[in-house]
Amino acid sequence: MKNKLMQKLKWMKSNFKLILIMLFTFALLLISCSESNGQTTLAMALIAGVAGGKHVVDGPLSTDVAREGAPELLLNEIDSQIVKIRPMATPVDQLSRCAGAKHTGSMTVDYYNVDTKPTSTTLKEDVPEPVNDGDPDNITKVKIKTENNEIFDVSDTILVQGVSGYEADGTTLSINDLVLYVVKKDADTGEIQVMAVNGKKVGSVPNCVPGIYSGTTLIRMGRAASELDVMSPQFEALPQKARNFCQIFKCQIEQSTLMKMANKEVPWNMSDQEEAAIYDMRLGMEKSFLFGVKQKLWDPIKKENILFTGGIWYQAGKDFNYNPDNFNQSEVVDMMREAFTGNAGSKRKILIGGSGLIGRLNKLEYSKVLTAGDNVVKWGIDFSEIRSKFGTLYVLLSEVFDEVGMPDNGMVIDPEYLQKYSHIPFSTEALNLKASGVRNVDALVLTEASCLVLRYPKAHMRISMQ
Repeated sequence: MKNKLMQKLKWMKSNFKLILIMLFTFALLLISCSESNGQTTLAMALIAGVAGGKHVVDGPLSTDVAREGAPELLLNEIDSQIVKIRPMATPVDQLSRCAGAKHTGSMTVDYYNVDTKPTSTTLKEDVPEPVNDGDPDNITKVKIKTENNEIFDVSDTILVQGVSGYEADGTTLSINDLVLYVVKKDADTGEIQVMAVNGKKVGSVPNCVPGIYSGTTLIRMGRAASELDVMSPQFEALPQKARNFCQIFKCQIEQSTLMKMANKEVPWNMSDQEEAAIYDMRLGMEKSFLFGVKQKLWDPIKKENILFTGGIWYQAGKDFNYNPDNFNQSEVVDMMREAFTGNAGSKRKILIGGSGLIGRLNKLEYSKVLTAGDNVVKWGIDFSEIRSKFGTLYVLLSEVFDEVGMPDNGMVIDPEYLQKYSHIPFSTEALNLKASGVRNVDALVLTEASCLVLRYPKAHMRISMQ
C-alpha cells in the first residue's frame, strides 16, 4: 500500500506541469459555461494582460467576445450610416445626432430653462427738474417709477442713457452719462429711491437728481457696497419648467422574394432601399423638429393617443425682422448684433435659412467689418462662414424652409444649447412576414422616438422678412 502511494506521488511530481494545465483548462471551461440569467457569459474567457490589455483564452476572437471585452471596438452600422446619409439636407437632425442624445425613460420630456435677469428698462414717469424748497432730501433722494422696478435692488447703480451727468463742481456738464444709486426700495409698491452719483448742484445743495424724461432707458450696472457692508440684497434665480413630447417616427421597407431573386440591369437591393428610406425619414423628422406642434391627439380608429413633438422654431426666444428692400451689410450687422448680444450664448452659431435669405446674403458686398470666410466643415456639414465683431455664423441653405413656404426666413441656432432627447434610439427591426403568413417579402422597420429642445431660448433667434 505504501509502495503504491509512493508511486502515485512520484508520478504526480514528474507530471506536475501537465496537471496544472489540465486543472486550469477545466476551470476555464466551467467558468465559460456558467449561466447568468439563463445565458452563457463570455466575460470570463478574457484575461488581463501585463499592460492592461485583454487576451482571449481557449477560443477564437468572435464578435460576441469583442463586444464583451472591448465594447467600443465594433461600431453599429446603422448609427454611422444614418449620420453619413445626405447630412447637408437635414442640418438640425445631423447636428443633434453628432452632439449626442440624452436617453429619457418617458415619451414626455420635462426640462428647465434658466434665463438671465433683465439689464435695462425705461422710465415710466418724468423726473422733474430739482427745485430747492429748503429740504435737501427732496432733491437729492428722489423716487422714480420704471416699467420694471423688479430688476433693481438696494445698492444697484443705474446708467441713465442719453442724459448727461455733471462734473465735480455740479454745474458743468460731463461727457459721462448720469449714474444713479439705489438707496431704498419700497417693499409694498416696489418704487425705488435713488441718489445721483454725478448729479447737479442746486443752490448750495450738491449731487441733486436732474430732470429726466419718461421713456429714457435705464441700464442696471454693478452693485456698490460700503466698507462696513457684509451682506447684500439676495439674488435668486428660479428655472422655468418646459415640456415637449417625443414623437415616434417610423418607416417600413419591403422587398418581395421574387424581386430579390430577379436579374436586374443595375444593382438594387434592400440596402439601397434602406438608404433611400432613411433619407426620406430624416427629411420628415427635420420638418417636425423645426416646425412641429406639441400636442397629444386621440386617434378614434386606433383607440389611443398620438404624441406630436414641438418644433424648435417656436421655442426660440428672439426675433429679427428684416426689410427685403433694404437688406444690406448694415442690416446683417444688426442681425448679428441681435443674435450674439443680450444672452450668454456662444460666439459661434449656426444660421440655416431658405433660398431667399441665403440668396440675399450671397449678394452682399463684404468689407473688413463684415467678412465672408472660407468654407468650414463641422458635424459632417460644409458651412459657409460670416464673421463680424459680434461673433461668427456658420451659414447653410435649408430647403426645408422652402418646402414649408418660408424661403425668406431662417433661424440662428446655438449648438451648445440644442438638446436631443431619445426614448427609442434609431434602430431597425426585421419583420418575419413570411412566417406569419402576411406577405412573401423581406421587411424592415426603422424606428426612433425623440424630440429636440432649446435649453436656453434667448440664445436662439428666428429671422423673418417684414
